[in-house]
Amino acid sequence: MSKVINEKIRIIPLGGVGEIGKNMYVIEVDDDLFIIDSGLMFPEEEMYGIDIVIPDFNYLESNKERVKAIFLTHGHDDAIGSLPYLLEKVKAPVYGSKLTVALAKAGLNEYGFKERVKFFVVHEKSNMKFDTVNVTFFQTTHSIPDSLGIAIHTSEGAIVHTGEFKFDQSAKGGYASNIGKMAKLGEKGVFALLSDSTEAERPGHTISESVVENHVSSSFNKAKGRIIVTCYASNLIRIQQVFDVAKKAGRKVAVIGEAVEKVVNVASRLEFLTYDDETRIEPNQINEYQDDEIVIILSGTHDEPFKVMQSMANQTHEVVNIQEGDTVLITFTPSPGMEVFLYRSVNELARAGANVLTASKNVHVSGHGSQEDLKMMINLMKPRYFVPIQGEYRHLITHARIAEETSVPRSNIFIADKGDIVEYTGGKMKMSGRVQTGNVLIDGKGVGDVGNIVLRDRRLLSQDGVLLVVVTLNRKTKSIAAGPEVISRGFVYVRESEKLMDESTSLVRNIVEKNVENRTFDWSSIKQEIRDSLNHLLYTKTKRRPMILPIIMEV
Repeated sequence: MSKVINEKIRIIPLGGVGEIGKNMYVIEVDDDLFIIDSGLMFPEEEMYGIDIVIPDFNYLESNKERVKAIFLTHGHDDAIGSLPYLLEKVKAPVYGSKLTVALAKAGLNEYGFKERVKFFVVHEKSNMKFDTVNVTFFQTTHSIPDSLGIAIHTSEGAIVHTGEFKFDQSAKGGYASNIGKMAKLGEKGVFALLSDSTEAERPGHTISESVVENHVSSSFNKAKGRIIVTCYASNLIRIQQVFDVAKKAGRKVAVIGEAVEKVVNVASRLEFLTYDDETRIEPNQINEYQDDEIVIILSGTHDEPFKVMQSMANQTHEVVNIQEGDTVLITFTPSPGMEVFLYRSVNELARAGANVLTASKNVHVSGHGSQEDLKMMINLMKPRYFVPIQGEYRHLITHARIAEETSVPRSNIFIADKGDIVEYTGGKMKMSGRVQTGNVLIDGKGVGDVGNIVLRDRRLLSQDGVLLVVVTLNRKTKSIAAGPEVISRGFVYVRESEKLMDESTSLVRNIVEKNVENRTFDWSSIKQEIRDSLNHLLYTKTKRRPMILPIIMEV
């Protein structure tokens, strides 16, 4: 507990609530501001062309002088993926475990970040002292080693952020939970618990990772040809299992994909991932071995495996494409809402000739705790206030009910949306307004330059296509010099719609000739009349509304 008497405490989620990924939480204690995680999220299906989604940093940028530290709970992209973008706006020291800091630095280098950043490696025995609070850490079990929970000690008790966690009694080393330290935090007094809600709807305990290793081993024994293992790039526990089982089966392992290669190289250098040198081969060595001697670990960019699975099936992957006799082992469980992408990918792989193996419905192994794990965390911490985080809204609601069943009073549970302020002042916790927040869309090198209007246009283009109308005018003679030419892209197949194209061309010609006969005319009014008239004609004929782009040139 902090020796300084704290007068005001605020908890503000800027991401990670009402969604999967993009984790970012602000803890304000008096005038000091602390950030926990800076993650990214994969785009939703209607975000056409978007690469990744990050939080809106406007509030942090407006209060950058108050930011004392950025704490990272673990090395997944949903916790560290937006760090380069954040550090461009906010200059603050970054604290994380040895592996997390190494992966964060690798991410900055990949991004091309040039400015100097102070990184501090912490572990569960670290005690960081700030003006208003002390900060300690405890090890948790997740699908990546060296994951930490964070405790910010105030005069009211500890604000505990669990990170992403589960309880696995067979976990060892960097994957093991320090349950004893969690219990000590609970005995000293936890003021507020911010707890992972991702698997709040799943009853029971999350099954041990040892079950998956048995599943992987069994699949390897049955496979006759190449084995292609798809996984999230930063799921190190799964990658370790593949290396271990491949060695026993006498197979060589090739790692393909920039994201997974980066994680494997960093983790092996720090000895969080171990394998014999002779077990791993380079991708260009695959053809030097028989098919039944090969294992390929494959993932896509930004930790995302779905697109790479589809490219293999469509024979468009740069290195490895599906061939008859391949066994594709899907070792990850999709995040809620991503199941459709998985089933679509499985179907395309099977069509390409692969034997696709996924986890049994009875073997659900996630990196997140199920309901009994969540109850155990609440019982260990015994929090005064409870804030469910990291999950879609339905997960937060379910987690809140679990906390109420586990003796947390309903009045002490706060379900916050992005930007909501949960504030403690004058001896009372309450919701006290909002700060600006939302999604910032990353498209190529563009940061935030794609908004709702651009997405709307992309959606319209995807639905009904575009119709270009090109006309060249001679202002002196007030006549059409060339055209009109009507060009369809994604609207109708021109060769089968010649009558419609002729009607459209005739309509445009009449509009232009009528307007140019006037003593004065302007391009904007002609363009608008072309849009309105064509829109009416095309909808009447086709019940479609393509985007209409009139282009008028002058000679």
